[in-house]
Parts: sequence; structure tokens; C-alpha cells
Amino acid sequence: MNETVSVIVPVYNAASYIADTIMSVLQQTYTDLELILVDDSSTDDSVRIMEGYATDKVRVMANAHEKGAAGARNTGIENARGRYIAFIDADDLWIDTKLEKQLAFMKEKDIAFSFTGYEFADEDAKGLGRIVRVPASLTYKEALRNTTIFTSTVIFDLDKLDKSDIYMPYVKSEDTATWWKVLRSGTDAYGLDESLTLYRRAGRSLSSNKIEAIRRIWNLYRKVEHLGLLYSCWCFMFWAVRAVARRV
Repeated sequence: MNETVSVIVPVYNAASYIADTIMSVLQQTYTDLELILVDDSSTDDSVRIMEGYATDKVRVMANAHEKGAAGARNTGIENARGRYIAFIDADDLWIDTKLEKQLAFMKEKDIAFSFTGYEFADEDAKGLGRIVRVPASLTYKEALRNTTIFTSTVIFDLDKLDKSDIYMPYVKSEDTATWWKVLRSGTDAYGLDESLTLYRRAGRSLSSNKIEAIRRIWNLYRKVEHLGLLYSCWCFMFWAVRAVARRV
């Protein structure tokens, strides 16, 4: 039985961090995994560093031209061999029991889509003590008001979903758009309320730019989900309160 986890990492100019991220995956207590590193036209030493880790278990590939995070993740999904798809960004880190605990949680609950809690970290990947708690589950309508699902914590089970269900659209905040797409189809997401990922925030201009974040979420409501104006405003109010609370 295929129990392999395909771990997908989109990489763009992450030379300062990618080695730490790779090691946090390879040091997992759950060892039936493949690591797919997808370079998206980096101009620094990212490719050289990644190629130093290349084995049968670690595959390095590149997009023919720059496609952004969505395109890099989609390349990884297309080439994945595992039953499970997990994502981690090129500067985040996993606690060594992350996969083991999350997969046990998914099997116990018999679920297709899971996510976990996480902790904010500084540029040196030192936890700041600010842990994001997650709800036990989220439906589509609940997720519109609560975007707590963090990409580096997500796992999908391809025995219950198709790859086509999780390909990411080419829009800003493509990860959130993907979670909503899956949830809209009737698959709920289930949260393991344990901090198993370190979210390194260094250099993340999009995440730190509040005006840009507002534009992105509003665009998802109106142009991707095609929600009405009043309902978009209603969802936005909840999103704003929770977004602030996660960073306080």
C-alpha cells in the first residue's frame, strides 16, 4: 500500500533558508516520504544548494520559466508519487514529529484534508512564543471568515481527492483559494491543534504588507468566489479580526 508523503517545496531565491527547510523534512520521524524541490527561476545559489541534497528521495526540478508559487507547487503535485501531498514553504521548518502526528490524526479521523497549529519564528527560525491555535474543523462557509489554514501545515490524501482538486489557481493568495476550492466541493478541513511548524516571517513582504493582504482577500471574495458585496463585507470583518488576533 502506498503510504508515501510527497512533500512539495516551491523555491525562489531561498538560498539563506532552504538547507534548514530540507533538513527539517529529512529529519522527520515518519520516513516514507519524497521531497520535491521545485525551483522557480532563482537567481541566487538555491539550485546549487538543493542539488547537494539530491537523492532518490530528494528530487530537484525546475519550471521552464517563472510561474510563481502556484506554478511551482503545481509542478510538484504533477510529479508527486505519494498518496499524501504535504506543502512546506522554502523558509519554514517542521517539528520532527509533524508528519507522524498529522498522518496518525488523519487516519484516526478518516479525513482527506488536514492542517495544524503553528508558531511564528524570527529570521533565525527561533520560535517567538506566538502560537496560532486552530479549530477542530472548517467548512467552506466557516473558512471564508477564518483563513487560519497555513500552507506549511496542510496535508491532502489523494486516496480521497484527485490531483485536479488541489492544483492551485494563478491568483494572489493561491493557497487560500485552493483551500476554498476543496472545501466548496464538500470536503471539510480538520485541524490538529498542536504547533508542529515554525513560520519564519523574514523577508515576506506580501504577508507583512497589510494593504496588499486586504486587496488579496477582497479579490478572492469578489473575483474568485464571486460573493455578493454585503456577504463579502461580512466575511471580511471576521477575517480582519482574526488576522489581527493571530499577530498580537
